[in-house]
Amino acid sequence: MKALLLIDIQNDFLPGGMVEVPDGDQVIPIALQIIDLFDCVLFIRDWHPANHCSFAANHLWRKPGQNLEWKGVDQLLWPMHCIQDSFGAELAFTLPQEKIHHQVFKGTDPDFDSYSGFFDNARKNPTDLASFLHEKGIKDLYLMGLPLEFGVRYTALDAVALGFRTWIVEEGCKALNAQPRDEELVWKELRDSGVSLISSSKIAPISG
Repeated sequence: MKALLLIDIQNDFLPGGMVEVPDGDQVIPIALQIIDLFDCVLFIRDWHPANHCSFAANHLWRKPGQNLEWKGVDQLLWPMHCIQDSFGAELAFTLPQEKIHHQVFKGTDPDFDSYSGFFDNARKNPTDLASFLHEKGIKDLYLMGLPLEFGVRYTALDAVALGFRTWIVEEGCKALNAQPRDEELVWKELRDSGVSLISSSKIAPISG
């Protein structure tokens, strides 16, 4: 079986959001194009409490883009975003939620950020993603979403490390820092780690 992982396609990462990814809304038509080609569709979702350690507003004299050490982990500070039950945390409204089989909530612990859909950044607590995939017998993962260098990148690297065959839908991702050189370094890291890149037009329909 193969699964499609839609990563952080939430209002706060779309145009007008608190962490706006340039042209982030352009990934939505790709998701709509391929969503019916999969046995299982999962949504990986940022879901932060308001007192989350990654928010610059929760650290005196700090601002987004700065780094600090928190609980032994290097922490990049962000604007407040994807706060639980807020409009910014909602899925893009044009995504067909009835076709999503399972949602994975990440970044829920106020003391640990979580870029990957599998683990927090300190790797102390796993989400339920791996157990869900194993329970369903899913071995092939196709990833797309926002931002490329955070949610998509770290979920893909963990997927490969955990033994899943992993593809990234190239045109289904947008980077937060859209500098071509930086983006190419991310793609190279992913390829070198065993992640395969694929165009949406090359994804085979569900067999049988």
